Amino acid sequence: MTLRVRLRQVLVIARLEARRAFFSKRAFWVYLLALFPAAAFLLHTLEVKASTQRYSRYGIVSPAQIASVAPGETPEQVIARLGKPFYDRRYTRRRGGEEPVRYRYMGYFDGSARTDLTFKNGVLEGKRTEPVLSFEQDRTIFAGIFQVFYLRLAVFFGCLGIFMNLFRGEMLDKTLHFWLLAPVRREVLMGGKYAAGLLASVLIFTAGAVLGFLAMLAPHSSLEVQAYWNQHGAAHLARYALAAALGCAGYGSVFLAAGLLVRNPIVPAAVLLLWENASNYLPSMLQKITVLHYLQAVCPVRIPADEGVPALVRLFLQPAEPPSATASVVGLLLLTAFVLWLAARLSRRIEINYSTE
Repeated sequence: MTLRVRLRQVLVIARLEARRAFFSKRAFWVYLLALFPAAAFLLHTLEVKASTQRYSRYGIVSPAQIASVAPGETPEQVIARLGKPFYDRRYTRRRGGEEPVRYRYMGYFDGSARTDLTFKNGVLEGKRTEPVLSFEQDRTIFAGIFQVFYLRLAVFFGCLGIFMNLFRGEMLDKTLHFWLLAPVRREVLMGGKYAAGLLASVLIFTAGAVLGFLAMLAPHSSLEVQAYWNQHGAAHLARYALAAALGCAGYGSVFLAAGLLVRNPIVPAAVLLLWENASNYLPSMLQKITVLHYLQAVCPVRIPADEGVPALVRLFLQPAEPPSATASVVGLLLLTAFVLWLAARLSRRIEINYSTE
């Protein structure tokens, strides 16, 4: 049988299996995982709009007016010059026989940032200004969500639901024997099922990554978005989508092979999840046989660790000596090809006994 004929058989099987991969009742929650980043940033956008409306209810004060407020001023002087604040709270603290300390907190909004003023015993003691919406902060938050949640959990468990179901699902439905009776080689059958699962997972999770990225950009001004898009935005979006697709290819091959070996997916999933998340603490040679080691290097933004973050958490977020993006893509594809080769050999030994399933 020629290679061309086998490829045609793989495509036919993939087309027939695509419906199972996309619309399996056992994996409907995959779509919820893929849409989580977009939903999170959509809620963030609604929260920002609600906060802006609340802060603006007594008017917007110019940044120059807010900058003119100096320590030592009284609340009455500030209100006379800036107007009524959007919030005004008073608090008195009493300790034993000491004189009570009177605190007053007021807030003003300049259209993009809120300023909180703290008065102690009628005198301005502190002033803190925070932007309501920070483009750099949102980009960092998206990078954190993508690397910590999306790659480690969403893509991981999504591939578990899609690829483990390709063989195990048919065993549970008692329909796999129809495929085994078809005049195709077992490795061709495995290749077709993997192609169907890969198509479904890549479309679902790259679409989820793109939607989450666009939802992150949505609340920001068009000038900020345009400047970012022209400089780095398009390249960053492409790398996030590539990381999601490579994650589907890598995890998908592993879970497809696991579906050929074991009946219960919980055990291999737990072992693989522990292995992947402990990869940063492994020797460099062992790190190269984990999927996450390559995926993090493809991501355009590394997660910064604050000084107050524990050392173990910093190690968890910052893998040691990541490879280049090109080396990561090649390395992950080679790892995927090796796992698929093993799965092809395993597929030749498939035996069905529904009474034991």
